[in-house]
Amino acid sequence: MRAVVIHAEKDLRVEETTAPDLRPLDVRVRIEAGGICGSDLHYYLHGGFGTIRVREPLILGHEIAGTVLAIGGEVSRVKPGDRVAVNPSRACGHCRYCQMGQQQHCTDMLFYGSAMRFPHVQGGFRDVLVVEERQAVKVADHVTAAMAAFAEPLSVCLHAAKRAGPLLGKRVLVTGSGPIGVLAMVAAKAAGAAEIVATDVVDTPLPIALKMGATAAINVMAEPERLKAEYGAQKGAFDVMFEASGNQHALAGAFDVVRSGGTIVQIGVGGNFTLPMNVIVAKEFDLRGSFRFHEEFDWAVAMIGSGSIDLSPLLTASIPVDRAIEAFDLAADKSRAMKVQLAFG
Repeated sequence: MRAVVIHAEKDLRVEETTAPDLRPLDVRVRIEAGGICGSDLHYYLHGGFGTIRVREPLILGHEIAGTVLAIGGEVSRVKPGDRVAVNPSRACGHCRYCQMGQQQHCTDMLFYGSAMRFPHVQGGFRDVLVVEERQAVKVADHVTAAMAAFAEPLSVCLHAAKRAGPLLGKRVLVTGSGPIGVLAMVAAKAAGAAEIVATDVVDTPLPIALKMGATAAINVMAEPERLKAEYGAQKGAFDVMFEASGNQHALAGAFDVVRSGGTIVQIGVGGNFTLPMNVIVAKEFDLRGSFRFHEEFDWAVAMIGSGSIDLSPLLTASIPVDRAIEAFDLAADKSRAMKVQLAFG
């Protein structure tokens, strides 16, 4: 069984591994598609991010989907042959946050493909993965594994939309038009946003943003004054801002166009920021973090299966797992790629 394993910065290997035996509530899944996420790229390009470093070989991957091969004796949610999206979160269910319904903050979380704890939590970029029944979410029969693998990043954005509060009729700004930014646009549109403006520092993702729900798109590198000129009057036009780039300048640079009393949801992770607190205070911004997801994973699977959204424009390429380095290099090139997936088979 093959697995995509990071050993250190730029040391990515396709290696042999094994799958554990089934327990009564386990499901064995043949992985068919795996999306390369920003955190996977951080492990590949830098050996980690911030203080989180790879300290032992780590199987990457948490945007995964496939087909059920076998089930444990007590499993009732899925059966062999079902196509499933795999929820990479395995919360303990017992800590104070799990008991409060905030499982994304679980103090003993096991999240696939993460070096946040040691030993690391091995990920899903492998031919066969054994998961707990609660992690295997059946998708509609017409949904491909490639589309089902978008359930995880979409769930991140559905959680961000929930954190923003009601979006019906709101004017929304999304800074950073990578996969998470565009999926935030999808979530905002589904929640009834009246206007969605997308920004980025390159042109490549902007046509996709327009196709996926943005009503306008601006390259703020090429036109640095346009955003403020068009949306800065009367202390700002936008009710809600989703910051998806993880860039300090994108966040603070949009303060002029978010109205007083507006809500800013920070999705992108970029380390330490220096912010003009006088502006945050004077304009009474609600600055909210958004971290992972919980029940939104099932919502994402349902949305994808409903046919109400088409995520195929986000998929740049599906590359065989044996060419994993090629796939990671393409995913890292934002001038050429939106979302790159590994194809298992």
